[in-house]
Amino acid sequence: MERVNVVVVGAGVVGCATALALARRYSDVFVVEQLPRPGMLTSSRNSGVIHSGVYYPTGSLKARHCVRGNRLLYEFCAAHGIPHRRTGKVIVATDASETAELEALCRLGAANGVEGLRIIDRAALQRREPHVRGVAALEIDSTGIVSSEELVKAFARLAVQHGASLLTHTRVTRLEPAGEAIRVWMRTGEDGTAAEEAVETRCLVNSAGLFADEVAALLGNTRWRIYPVRGEYCEVVRSKAYLIAGLVYPLPHPEGLSLGVHFTRTLHDTVLVGPTARYIEDKNDYERDREPVEEFARRAKLLVPAIEPGDLTPAYSGIRPKLVPPGPKPGGKGFADFVITPDAQFPQVIHLVGIESPGLTAAPSIAEQVSELVAAVLG
Repeated sequence: MERVNVVVVGAGVVGCATALALARRYSDVFVVEQLPRPGMLTSSRNSGVIHSGVYYPTGSLKARHCVRGNRLLYEFCAAHGIPHRRTGKVIVATDASETAELEALCRLGAANGVEGLRIIDRAALQRREPHVRGVAALEIDSTGIVSSEELVKAFARLAVQHGASLLTHTRVTRLEPAGEAIRVWMRTGEDGTAAEEAVETRCLVNSAGLFADEVAALLGNTRWRIYPVRGEYCEVVRSKAYLIAGLVYPLPHPEGLSLGVHFTRTLHDTVLVGPTARYIEDKNDYERDREPVEEFARRAKLLVPAIEPGDLTPAYSGIRPKLVPPGPKPGGKGFADFVITPDAQFPQVIHLVGIESPGLTAAPSIAEQVSELVAAVLG
């Protein structure tokens, strides 16, 4: 049986960034992806925003990796020609009752190490976003946008150039302890009828995104459960795209399910509205019972009163791997940090669970941490 150094399960943006970091240090790095190409799920079905790190509790993995990942991501994109743009963004207080919360968010961002934060008044907001209604806004210089698909492709391509092997259409079916190694059983092929094959790996990285809890359970670890939350988008028709100049956000959703329905001017100069946030049962359910455009318009009008339902057309949707279950949240909050940890029973297995937003931004920083955890296993 073939023996390798590392198997990374999942070729999303974090899995591919991790594979690149590992391939620079080790030979025999394999990346296993069940879909036809990398990054087809959560990694590419999002707003494509390079986040700054203002939203997350100080000291959390989300705060740490977002702030460092922000810098690393801009450097990576510049070095490898990934389409991106440093745009900045505004988080808007729509009335005076929200200004205290806006100021608290500014202080949190500063405590997290985010630079280029300032509170601007109504006049300054109007100069930046003439069609946005608000009494004040938090302006953030370090936010930007990136082509998430091109980013994943670049991480995957460079990982392969450094010697990693990428196996698509390949699903992990079983995991078994094999002394100090892990035996990984896989089935390759589009129709699922191919025979199982196995390799033994000295280290396994579970970066399976929406399915990371299921991969962990293959080794008997049922500590985590992912609750899929679907986010849907609409696109503003071209004739009304002038209503938004950049990135415009409300204050965060009180239950922490999302950052709220916001406006994103993309690299193609289209304008997205979204995402919504709704718990679903099926991790593959992207389209059933979608929100009507009238509901998008209702939420969008809170920031841009000129938006009407006829100005919106349905766009794509994405699913986030939430670790917070549905139902009332203690203290009205639904925050859960990234899980990046060795398995309690099998330390040669490293789990990455609940890697939702800001996972795209955080990917190169998460890859650094995982690389160090793998080094503790491989030496």
